[in-house]
Amino acid sequence: MQYQNIHLIYFSPTHTSAKIAYAIAEGLGGDTLSESDITHEALKETLHIEGNELVIVAAPVYGGRVAETAMERIRLFEGENTPVIPVVVYGNRDYEDALKELSDVLVAQGFVPVSAGAFIGEHSFSRKDMPIAAGRPDKEDLQKASEFGREVLKKLDAVSSLADLPVLETKGNFPYKVKGPSTPQAPVTDEDLCTQCEYCIDVCPVAAISIVDDHMFSDPLLCIKCCACVKECPEGARTFDTPYTAMLHKNFSARREPELFV
Repeated sequence: MQYQNIHLIYFSPTHTSAKIAYAIAEGLGGDTLSESDITHEALKETLHIEGNELVIVAAPVYGGRVAETAMERIRLFEGENTPVIPVVVYGNRDYEDALKELSDVLVAQGFVPVSAGAFIGEHSFSRKDMPIAAGRPDKEDLQKASEFGREVLKKLDAVSSLADLPVLETKGNFPYKVKGPSTPQAPVTDEDLCTQCEYCIDVCPVAAISIVDDHMFSDPLLCIKCCACVKECPEGARTFDTPYTAMLHKNFSARREPELFV
């Protein structure tokens, strides 16, 4: 089976999921490449993707599950026996049930998982003095993602229909991991460094940042702690302090490698 149309769907506040998705697409080849970037807003209505496209869906892992905002927006896509490659990107700790969760949801929406992968990206809480998978996905990760795409292509070329493929099994459990209540918290702004360029407002995927009384305000009830505003601020004026950063740096600094299900 050959698919000339590749469709990327990704939620990627700090660009790690997008980089992996594009690297996989490079390995797949194809004549046309389209994308649905759902990072900053959801679709206005459900999008139906026909079975002649090969879809890559990439999303970050928060606490062992697919990021809630990403999952809400992914649910607005429908397949028609459409082949899909579910991909999760996690910050070097563990992806736990996220890949299975993403695969299950896509199946329920009419997609057929043909292969899947869990890749590593720099953790949202990583910072210079306490790095957690800093700089990832790196050159080696992207090469592996591209090779993964080529392996998927070989797999599909070897069959005449999706019905010839065995049901894809991935790591993960059901019922999925129950996440504890999230403590409302948001990055803070150093007013001495901030120029109010409003770039943080632009990169926030949930519109949690605004200017209130001539000060940058981040709504802790809306913030999803992706730290896109921290990593993207051109003045280095945004910080996010949590004790989890030190714990993650201490316990999860050893390099982990992608896990692929082909």
